[in-house]
Amino acid sequence: MGILIFLIVYYLLTSFTLQKLFVKAGEDGWKALVPGWNFIIWSKLVGQPKWWAALLLIPIVNIFIWSGLCVDMVRSFGRYKYLDSFLAVLAAPFIFFQIGNDPKAKYLGPTLELEKAYAEKIQAAEESGDKYQLKKLIANNPYVKSSGREWAEAIIFAVFAATFIRMFLIEAYVIPTSSMEGSLLVGDFLFVSKAHYGIRTPQTVLQVPLVHNTIPVVGSESYLEKPKLEMNRLPAIENIDRNEAVVFNFPEGDSVYVYPGRTFSIYQTRRMPVNQRKQIEAYGLRTRPIDKMDHYIKRCVALPGDKFEIRDRKIFINDQEGIAPDKVQFAYRVTSKGGPLNLKKLKEFGLSTEDIAGANGNYEIVMTEEEKEFVQSLDPNITIEHAPSRGNAADLWPNDPANFSDWNLDNYGPITIPAAGATVELTPQNIALYRRIIEVYEGPNTVGITNGKITINGTAASTYTFQMDYYWMMGDNRHRSEDSRFWGFVPQNHVVGKPLFIWFSTKEGNMMNGIRWGRIFSSAQKD
Repeated sequence: MGILIFLIVYYLLTSFTLQKLFVKAGEDGWKALVPGWNFIIWSKLVGQPKWWAALLLIPIVNIFIWSGLCVDMVRSFGRYKYLDSFLAVLAAPFIFFQIGNDPKAKYLGPTLELEKAYAEKIQAAEESGDKYQLKKLIANNPYVKSSGREWAEAIIFAVFAATFIRMFLIEAYVIPTSSMEGSLLVGDFLFVSKAHYGIRTPQTVLQVPLVHNTIPVVGSESYLEKPKLEMNRLPAIENIDRNEAVVFNFPEGDSVYVYPGRTFSIYQTRRMPVNQRKQIEAYGLRTRPIDKMDHYIKRCVALPGDKFEIRDRKIFINDQEGIAPDKVQFAYRVTSKGGPLNLKKLKEFGLSTEDIAGANGNYEIVMTEEEKEFVQSLDPNITIEHAPSRGNAADLWPNDPANFSDWNLDNYGPITIPAAGATVELTPQNIALYRRIIEVYEGPNTVGITNGKITINGTAASTYTFQMDYYWMMGDNRHRSEDSRFWGFVPQNHVVGKPLFIWFSTKEGNMMNGIRWGRIFSSAQKD
């Protein structure tokens, strides 16, 4: 709602300040107040065809059309300086008001037509060989720009265009960890569509362009939290499908410590030993709005309303065994009685360095079924067995061992994924599952337990109706992935976009290791 109000107010101010400009140009001032008609007249006054106004109805494109109309309008009144164009783009009502109330400001005519006519005069002088007239025209050319200004405008436009494309349409990402192996590999560079699941309007207004949440080298935050707009989402091209890879903002990323090599949420540090926690807290807590939280990529394994459960490493959706990705990975204990494994052969086959631990014939390796068969083929005396289930109820979300004591990475749930409009009964035994939804994602609210009864903002509550859809995200590398099993549901407003394809890929994220040519321009939606 905040951004909608801002746009309405900005439009009204622009319309009111256009009135005097219309009058100066020989048009009735009231036309500036008629939605749609004002843009048709505006287009005509700067030299564009009347249908040009229809382009303002196209999302994203309209930003560039609007900027061009604003610049051309001030140029139609003889304002050719760089500052004039700059103000026209950033504060059109301000400079329109100033021109409208300047008695010396005159409408010269449609600037695009005037500039074209002037260029034709210069060409005619060149063709006729009239050096005197040519010199005079060039010396008095109001449309000429210095090389410095040409470069400045080109760079600013490029940054402006790239920023808006990145903000609203497509953004490039790189896979930094092995959590999605073997489907998406460390060093894969992806293009992600932000339009497929609905374009989000930004919350942060003032930010360094073309970076996400930290400034490279400097390491400080790349934005100011205020002023902040309300986030809205435009209609989606498609809904999220089960088992699709999805990019989203880290749900616990609202309060984080940026530690060398990785980021920890405040909720993670609270469960750490005191010494480790103090070491991380020394880097200072950073708070972030949704659109500046870290980006994660995982597979959406359960949709709103699904009943989700893991039984002996297998996912069950609504009590039916789910479809596992072709290259899902698990941790295995590998024992080689014949001595150390040939690690070079394992890496050549495609196993990631960070997925191999151990030495002297005793290893723990994270592998796909295909990789497991390859390791077995190296020596029939090699024994391979599943690594013991890991994780406990204290470490795993919802971090409530009193009520979820038997949950681990391989046996988890059952749990129902919240859907917008669904109502759940609240009890002291299940409140840990929904507390963050109520307090943070759909808050701010305060949840308490008084005399064995749940309270929300001090009022007794036996049920809660969800306002948003939620999703359950997991990595294909099931034993090396921090996912929903560690931080819970992903709210719909945290969803960023859909990975489309891999446009570049380096082996293990290092160009020195070589390029994976076979992955370039392959689909990022790998089953």
